[in-house]
Amino acid sequence: LLVATLVLVILVELLNTAIEKVVDRVGRDYHELSRVAKDIGSAAVLISIGLVIFTWTMLLLPAV
Repeated sequence: LLVATLVLVILVELLNTAIEKVVDRVGRDYHELSRVAKDIGSAAVLISIGLVIFTWTMLLLPAV
C-alpha cells in the first residue's frame, strides 16, 4: 500500500506532464482553457501527494 501510493504520484505526474506538453504544443498563445487544464493537472498531483502523506501517516504513526 505504501509503495502503491508513491507509484500513483509518479503516474499522475506523468499524466500532468503529458497534458502540459500537449497544451504547449497546440499553441503558445494564452488561452483560459489551457490555464485551466494545467491547473487541474497540477491539482491532481497535489491531491495524490496528499494521499501519500495521509496513507503513510495512518500506517506508520501508530507503529511509533
